[in-house]
Amino acid sequence: MTDHHSPEQPGPRIPTPQSPPPDVLRCAYMELVVTDLKRSRDFYVDVLNLVVTEEDESAVYLRSMEEFIHHNLVLRQGPIAAVAAFSYRVRSPEELDRAVEFYTELGCEVRREAGGFTKGIGDSVRVVDPLGFPYEFFYDVEHVERLAWRYDLYSPGALVRLDHFNQVTPDVPKAVAYMEDLGFRVTEDIQDDAGTTYAAWMRRKPTVHDTAMTGGAGPRMHHVAFATHEKHNILAICDKLGALRLSDRIERGPGRHGVSNAFYLYLRDPDGHRVEIYTQDYYTGDPDNPVVTWDVHDNQRRDWWGNPVVPSWYTEASTVLDLDGNPVPTVERTDDSEMAVTIGADGFSYTRAEEGEDSMPEWKKGEYKLGHQL
Repeated sequence: MTDHHSPEQPGPRIPTPQSPPPDVLRCAYMELVVTDLKRSRDFYVDVLNLVVTEEDESAVYLRSMEEFIHHNLVLRQGPIAAVAAFSYRVRSPEELDRAVEFYTELGCEVRREAGGFTKGIGDSVRVVDPLGFPYEFFYDVEHVERLAWRYDLYSPGALVRLDHFNQVTPDVPKAVAYMEDLGFRVTEDIQDDAGTTYAAWMRRKPTVHDTAMTGGAGPRMHHVAFATHEKHNILAICDKLGALRLSDRIERGPGRHGVSNAFYLYLRDPDGHRVEIYTQDYYTGDPDNPVVTWDVHDNQRRDWWGNPVVPSWYTEASTVLDLDGNPVPTVERTDDSEMAVTIGADGFSYTRAEEGEDSMPEWKKGEYKLGHQL
């Protein structure tokens, strides 16, 4: 791990538009298509305790405890499980004009809806971006009660914020360059000795990320993440899942990431959409915030301790939809190296070198040797 940004290898990239990008504030909500609305509602409301803002026979609008906008998650009944929108809030209504100009110049499909594409959201722009992902930008929103002070409603595992998305794409360097053109900044990445980037964590709000670009067949959604206040809240969710005999919903964790330094738990909802419960990353808001670069062979970037990654982590992710609701075809990675096969949402699947030494920092090797001598 280093506190500098190694240069990326040159490669094909999306042309930089002349028009300025929309000024994105934060990731705001995700719209998920689910095949059984009641089962999904039961999972997100009765198990994870997200708050219902509004619902009807075809959709449920959910928010976290500290949110004041109408929703952070939409569950919409549909024929296949998929993602309809990665939605970002922008700084002002004028930014929607910028979004239209920026993506039109890129040659993307762009649609604008003055009344919003979902309840509780006003004038909005949706696009299929150059990577094939359905993005939405909005400013106008219906305000609702922020429940931060409603401790009578808190559960032991309360989800307090939407934290980030994680996107799977076959060409990470191209994706990173495009997101930088959109105004996102890299906080952490995974590279090899040649400077090739295998995954990057990118932010607008001053945390580790609003989204991550990770390598694999795509475009697909790897996970959507909600934050808790403390790691004991995550453990409470595990206990609740056990008590409900739903522990098979746990795919990975709990554990601590090296990348982001966050404590995590990964769950699969009734349709297989992956949800991360996440806490305790760090502030990144200064303009000279150093980028943390992890070696692709360093096993601690993925798990600071503990849990091996299950195979589904590297192979399974959610389909994304175009603006007409059709599945976007995936593109396989073209790199024929071992890394193209084993790269996943957190990087290279290598776990430990012979004798456990080569993947350790120099200061740690002496301690490791001493421990074995004892």
